[in-house]
Amino acid sequence: MGTKKWLAGAAGVFAASLALSACTPTPQASQPGLSQASVATIAWNQAFYSANGVTSFGNATANNNILYMANDSFNYYDKDLNLVPNTSFGTYEKTSDSPLTIKQTLADTATWSDGVPVTPADLILNTFAQSGNFNNYEAKTSLDEDTGGVDVEKENTGTKVFFNASSPGFALIKKFPTVEGKTITYEYSKPYVDWDKGLMTTGVPAHVVGKRALGIDDPTQAAQAVSDAFKNKDNAALAKISNVWNSDFNFKTMPADKELLVSNGPYTITDLKEEQYVTLSKNPNYKGSHVPTIDTITVRIIPDAQASVQALQNGEVLATQPQATADILKQMQALSNVTVLNGVGATYEHGDMAQNNKGPFDPASYGGDAEKARKVREAFLYTIPRQKIIDNIIKPLNPDAAIRNSYDVVPGAPNYEQNVAANGMKAKYGEGPSIDKAKALLDEVGVKPTVRFMYASNNTRRQQEFQLIKESAEQAGFTVQDAGNENWGALLTDTSKYDAVLFGWQSNSTGVTGADANYRTKGGNNFYGYSSKTVDGLLDQLQVETDPTKQNELVDKIGAQLTKDAFSITIFQFPEPTAVSNRLQNVSSIQLAPTMFWNFWEWKLA
Repeated sequence: MGTKKWLAGAAGVFAASLALSACTPTPQASQPGLSQASVATIAWNQAFYSANGVTSFGNATANNNILYMANDSFNYYDKDLNLVPNTSFGTYEKTSDSPLTIKQTLADTATWSDGVPVTPADLILNTFAQSGNFNNYEAKTSLDEDTGGVDVEKENTGTKVFFNASSPGFALIKKFPTVEGKTITYEYSKPYVDWDKGLMTTGVPAHVVGKRALGIDDPTQAAQAVSDAFKNKDNAALAKISNVWNSDFNFKTMPADKELLVSNGPYTITDLKEEQYVTLSKNPNYKGSHVPTIDTITVRIIPDAQASVQALQNGEVLATQPQATADILKQMQALSNVTVLNGVGATYEHGDMAQNNKGPFDPASYGGDAEKARKVREAFLYTIPRQKIIDNIIKPLNPDAAIRNSYDVVPGAPNYEQNVAANGMKAKYGEGPSIDKAKALLDEVGVKPTVRFMYASNNTRRQQEFQLIKESAEQAGFTVQDAGNENWGALLTDTSKYDAVLFGWQSNSTGVTGADANYRTKGGNNFYGYSSKTVDGLLDQLQVETDPTKQNELVDKIGAQLTKDAFSITIFQFPEPTAVSNRLQNVSSIQLAPTMFWNFWEWKLA
């Protein structure tokens, strides 16, 4: 996956994206043959919709929480955010700095749930599909009515190849690797500081992709054919492979072909009810070290935070980590036999503006006048009432909550205050709003813009934020239209539907290049057409810089340029209360995705 962020709401995370769902009966009853003692039901707020969590479409918390439990990896983060090797899956080492060369060796215990060994072909598919190096055109995307997401149309015909993903790290692997048995050795085109963060996942099984794309039934031959297609740059085969990789693993109910559920981790998906629940059962072919004590974990989809707390109170679920409000926190704290973990999460709220849709923030609306468009964006950012949002909505959850004034550095990190001083966001926008400054800019450019504002319409907290922003912006002369949508995450890539958007980014890595895809020209998470040669150059330098002091300096310069360009604004770090029944032991939450699922194999039922 390289170093991505998940729309926490991408690369995009959707923890903050809430899908419409009715409250449903607990699904344990649909699991005959399993005792109550062997089942744990957990509440989550958005439904699973893709078993390929590294595509631009599938890269979302709702999917990756499930896939984290269903797939093993070379490493994982512990409770102190240390990157821990998982030697029961494989080992890895850097064998050269110049050129950067990485060797991975799969363990004999690395096995897919259908009994097929994990091989270097699986790693090759995962790496090169995300690299972008084999794409020879850009496919169209469309709203998928079945999944509720923006999916790539199956149009990779002939020799047209497009893998719907982007990884700055894997993009630096341009040569086909050396393969010897279960060992694969990659050479990077230039040093990459976060190379080890790209080893978190193996993606989907190459033998399944090869069978579906190339019609080869034998799993060894199918996986080898996928590998050979990349090695030989066989675009006719890669077109078919990319179609399968992009689309076949996207589903919201149990697929007819169970091969799409093949995984290599402690659990496999055994039941999936659209917008209701996903059930994972122990993988009988799992030979790794993370053997769980609980036979079955069911993740029940409850978008409404209050309903999830009620389900916890009723004993229908054993844990929930909802998009909480002050009232929700009080309800959780009032429950008996429930422990509330009230921490700060890895997700932060921010507002972005589209610069590529001929809307109020796009230079094209002003005859190509980039400076005029920048001033309109700046005026809008001046109207964001950041402190009021925190006082009214967040402080009741976290009395110590404060404005986040950094695009990339988490509050409390050693270099946070330095970054805040350097990037200029706090100095420029302060607590907000600055209505007089916003009015002056709009008067200067001579426009009174209409802004279509998108947010998660079924998220109470976002509804409240939108109203505060709308009231403030309209005082300055903007007209703000409510473009809230339940499927906001699916619409992010379609800026014809909105001009400004409010959502959260959730980090899944401690890597310094994690935000590359957010700001780079045509980056995987840069939906808005933002382009800066200065920022692109600084990102290039950051990829290869190993000195922490110089890394911080580059991050500071990137932030300063983003502020100068009026790219976006950050608001607050998410409060993340987690309520856990005393019947479920060893649950904790870390400040990276997958938050409370990070040590699921250590969970125990009391």
